[in-house]
Amino acid sequence: MIFKAVRDGAPYPDHHTTLKAWAEIPPRPIRLADLITTKRELALDKLLAEDSTFYGDLFPHVVEYQGALYLEDGLHRALRAALQQRNQIHARVLVVDTNPTAPPATPDWSEG
Repeated sequence: MIFKAVRDGAPYPDHHTTLKAWAEIPPRPIRLADLITTKRELALDKLLAEDSTFYGDLFPHVVEYQGALYLEDGLHRALRAALQQRNQIHARVLVVDTNPTAPPATPDWSEG
């Protein structure tokens, strides 16, 4: 199997990360066998297109959530890499915290 698992949808909360914010994350190598896809289907014409990344990010987007790596964007690029006998890709990895830090409590000055 190319990927660790194939899912339909993301199990993590919406992270609201903009394309500009994604572009600031440096790409790093990720093994295809460690990725869990968030899409079950792909379009063959996009897989075979030579200019498939012309309008988008060159690097796939991966979300790390609860210790797992979810391929959010770039399924076609990852599969193309597998077809070229590569076992890893360079991707931007966003870590989504499962327990975000709560905002500091506001002191109650009404009692005094």
